[in-house]
Amino acid sequence: MHYTDTGSGTPLILLHGFPLDSRMWDGARTGLVDHVRLITPDQRGFGRTPLGDDAPSLETVARDVVGLLDELGLERVLLGGCSMGGYVAMALLRAAPERVSGLLLIDTKAVADTDEARANRHAVAERAERDGVAPWLADAMLPVLVTDPARGGAAVRELMEAQDGASVAWASRAMAARLDSRETLRALELDALVVHGELDGLMPVALAEELAELTAGELRVLPGTGHLPPMETPDAFLAAVTPWLAAR
Repeated sequence: MHYTDTGSGTPLILLHGFPLDSRMWDGARTGLVDHVRLITPDQRGFGRTPLGDDAPSLETVARDVVGLLDELGLERVLLGGCSMGGYVAMALLRAAPERVSGLLLIDTKAVADTDEARANRHAVAERAERDGVAPWLADAMLPVLVTDPARGGAAVRELMEAQDGASVAWASRAMAARLDSRETLRALELDALVVHGELDGLMPVALAEELAELTAGELRVLPGTGHLPPMETPDAFLAAVTPWLAAR
């Protein structure tokens, strides 16, 4: 698993969204490493991490992250994820909750997919395998990922179009099969922060409110921001997150 490891202090693992890689955190990286040791892996199949031969499963990706913690000699970490990265974080909480000391959930949700959403993910997987991802995937997704293309839109497209079609297909199927995580979160006793873009076109704020209720965590809604706050409004993202990190 390829990763970037910068800064010092309390380790924070941040898991990227779909269909991006760990570079999605670059705009916020400098502000974050003032407070934590920041570790940003490329999840299976994305960036510089190989896809491998395993069947699609976010539980498998979560095991990859646990393996990274073992490799780095980290017993417990702050764990965060945006969108798909949040799904992986919840899978890790099922697999190894003792490895997590605090939870940061960014524009993600606990509920499993509806039948309609599942069907759409499988359609995306089939097209990605057949046609690759450029330019159709960014054409379809950008309007719901960012509210203003001038704020991060070009960078989001660049990351999306850098990904392999087979990896996008694998992750789409893995997300379609993911478990409902509401009971997982309800059972935890962790300090949690939920950050969510007010104008998220994929996930309404009500889903973030549910996460905050399930985790008994603090909710920070970012005005004028879409699904990818670290890329669209990094300063607002940092303002929401760094006080929580500084207190850890």
